[in-house]
Amino acid sequence: MKTLLQKAYILPLIVVLALALVIFKVTSKPPLEHETAGFPAKTVEVIRANYLPFRAHAVAYGHVAPAVLLKAKAEVSGKISYRHPSLKKGASLAAGTLVLRIEPTTFEFSRDQSAAGLSASQSSLRQLEVEEETTRRSLDIAKKNLLVGEKELARLETVWQEKLIARATVDTEEQKVLQLRQQVADLQGKLATYTSRKAAILAQIKQSKTKLAQSQDTLGRTEIRLPFDARIGSVNVEEGEFVGVGNLLFEALGTEAVEIDARLPTHQFRPLLLGFGPTAMNLQAPNSLHQVLDKMALQARVHLVGQTQAHWQGKLLRISESIDPLRDTLGLTIRVEHPYEKVIPGIRPPLLKGMYTAVELLAPPRKALVLPRKAIHQGRVYLATPDNTLTIRNVNIVHKQGPLVIVDGGIEAGERIIITDIIPIIEGLPLEPVLNSEYEQALAQQALGNPGGEQ
Repeated sequence: MKTLLQKAYILPLIVVLALALVIFKVTSKPPLEHETAGFPAKTVEVIRANYLPFRAHAVAYGHVAPAVLLKAKAEVSGKISYRHPSLKKGASLAAGTLVLRIEPTTFEFSRDQSAAGLSASQSSLRQLEVEEETTRRSLDIAKKNLLVGEKELARLETVWQEKLIARATVDTEEQKVLQLRQQVADLQGKLATYTSRKAAILAQIKQSKTKLAQSQDTLGRTEIRLPFDARIGSVNVEEGEFVGVGNLLFEALGTEAVEIDARLPTHQFRPLLLGFGPTAMNLQAPNSLHQVLDKMALQARVHLVGQTQAHWQGKLLRISESIDPLRDTLGLTIRVEHPYEKVIPGIRPPLLKGMYTAVELLAPPRKALVLPRKAIHQGRVYLATPDNTLTIRNVNIVHKQGPLVIVDGGIEAGERIIITDIIPIIEGLPLEPVLNSEYEQALAQQALGNPGGEQ
């Protein structure tokens, strides 16, 4: 019984001692230090905003066509008596090569006949000139005879007045003088006709020369020669075949240059004009459009669609007179010189008719505040402040071009633009900025239109 009472006192005593020990530990422990809660600093990549030389860029697409396409047609009718052995589709022939001849015999006869007619007219003219000279000499003689007869008549009249001779003698001499006067008048009249006769023969000679020139020209049209270095397209005649005037003989494609009729969306053409500013232009004046194109100084770089390793330099020649209302595109004509030069098999082919090409148009460089498109977030940019915290700015976007954006206002040159994603987006968020110099260099190349600058 005594043992049970002792156990009953010991258990509460242990509890009291344990409670006292806990209270002592709690009261004797030093107070806890509290730390202010916050976000850890975010590591971000930044670039410096800067005014870079920027070239507005647009891409048009179109097919290659020869700058000069000759569709040779027969200008005279006849049988093909000669055809060049290489006059076949795809062949290359030099300028001046005789490729076809139409049987010339009939036209040679016509030429010889015209030449004979000209010779006869010239002979008649020479004969008439001799007759004229003879008549002129005869007239001179007749005038001298008339002068002598008139003097003799005057002498006889004087003698007759002195009653030394009969009147019949005077009458006879007077009759001779009248005959001489008639002879002079006849010769003068005959001489006057030579002017009109010579004019008629000269007209015949001119007509004969014209016929001869026409015959020679027609004869020359029996030979067809290439007017330029060319590749042959379709050939529609064979040797021995008869052709009529206007029949298509063959096609020849010039090799000196090709033209590309490219189509460009109108909204892509507008940025190429940014360098003009608000200047007013008069396009009504003659050649004004050519002057505008020269002032634009666009660089045209051509490559095959799907194959970018080979490029050709082109020149913008013309802008179409209208806009395609269905596709809202503008037609541009690009000329590429010497498309058959510097050919590298498998890498750089010649520009052939029908090839589908892309034409990159680059405007002259101008200074602009260029940012990567990925740095724009719904019209805003994230910046790292000088004390390395996040700030958000609204910017005015002037132009978008691929991965690039041109802005005007909202930021200043030299400020640090964040180009990586941040979560959460809180103003004043602490940052650890890391400058990406390589990206800055690539951005500068990209702004100049260098494909190597793409990221």
